[in-house]
Amino acid sequence: MIGQAFFHAPSPIPAVIAVVVHDGQALLVRRANPPDAGLWGFPGGKIDFGETVARAALRELLEETGITGEAQEVITTLDILVPSDDGGIRQHYVLIAVRCRWLAGIPRAGDDALEARWFPVADLDPAKLPMSADVDVIARRAAAMNP
Repeated sequence: MIGQAFFHAPSPIPAVIAVVVHDGQALLVRRANPPDAGLWGFPGGKIDFGETVARAALRELLEETGITGEAQEVITTLDILVPSDDGGIRQHYVLIAVRCRWLAGIPRAGDDALEARWFPVADLDPAKLPMSADVDVIARRAAAMNP
């Protein structure tokens, strides 16, 4: 097999979203960058090499909102497939939704967030608020998990 080139398909990109529900409200950010630029979603981003899922969720939460939290359990995972211009897949993200407990802070947009604020979970409706996939569903699931 010497001299033979091997094609390596791109791998999915592991990422986290920090799902914080406090006093019936979900903490959301409005994304500045693709793939969900302009949409409201949970703070999150790529997991760094050697970083645990919990640590990545807390880092992204702090970077994008100024909120400190405590990582709890994984709520769910989502496959985000970003289409290419030719109809294929340009990028594949595997988002790990981590429930986080609010510890301190007032939301302020940071890093790649345009805005950061609390939204009543009961009011989350994709027909009324432009949001990333399943934000309303995941927020309700997290709210049901809160003690």
